[in-house]
Amino acid sequence: MDLKTDVPHSARIYDYLLGGKDNYAADREAAEATLRLDPHLPTSMRANRDFMVRVVRHLTAERGIRQFLDVGTGLPTAPNLHEAVQDIAPESRVVYVDNDPIVLVHARALLATRREGRTAYLDADLRDPAGILAAEELRGTLDLSKPVAVTLIGVLQHLVDDAAVTGIVATLMAPLAPGSVLALSVLTADSNPESVTKGIEVYNARGIPVKVRHQDEAEAFFTGLDLIDPGVTLVNHWRPDPAAAKVDDAHVYMYGGAAVKPGR
Repeated sequence: MDLKTDVPHSARIYDYLLGGKDNYAADREAAEATLRLDPHLPTSMRANRDFMVRVVRHLTAERGIRQFLDVGTGLPTAPNLHEAVQDIAPESRVVYVDNDPIVLVHARALLATRREGRTAYLDADLRDPAGILAAEELRGTLDLSKPVAVTLIGVLQHLVDDAAVTGIVATLMAPLAPGSVLALSVLTADSNPESVTKGIEVYNARGIPVKVRHQDEAEAFFTGLDLIDPGVTLVNHWRPDPAAAKVDDAHVYMYGGAAVKPGR
């Protein structure tokens, strides 16, 4: 397995900026170059991670969701999604999806489920949503006749074609039961154009494609779904807990939201 440790990778940069140890010199160099331009980037990344936790806990506790499909999982970071939901509903089932070899190496950490529940890891590409849905790991873990929450957290900024993202979302949601939920977050420069633009230049210069989006562009990905209050917001404003409420908006570079598939 070639981890290409001499080439910076977005998941490993993210891991380093959150204080993790699953990264290499090339990742640390890229992260430090970004930090020199924007020392608040870890604040935004933590706010995005905390948004994920609040979303899935809300879906579990308040909406009764017991099945989750997390695409673009990244490296294990506590609390992982299955930990957040199984603390509330131990019977919950989670399928993690990523195509990063280093995530595959650490997949065992994502499979440490509660006895009552189940987790699975699928080595697949977000750009092949039909393949994800057809995979044995998914079909053997999730019952698509019952609601499923699809989470795309902090991954869509690496897909620069909006039409492609719209198609991916539509394909993933099409076979899911009414009551299923889409939760996602996207990178934005609206809250701090200067800092975000400089950071993107560092990523792009190292071969990592990144695209920022405005609020209306993020909202468009939820077309045909019913947004959950408060709609699409900076992630620290989505049903904030006391810690999120203290975060400075100028240090948060992600919009996030969740929406329900209508019907009976």
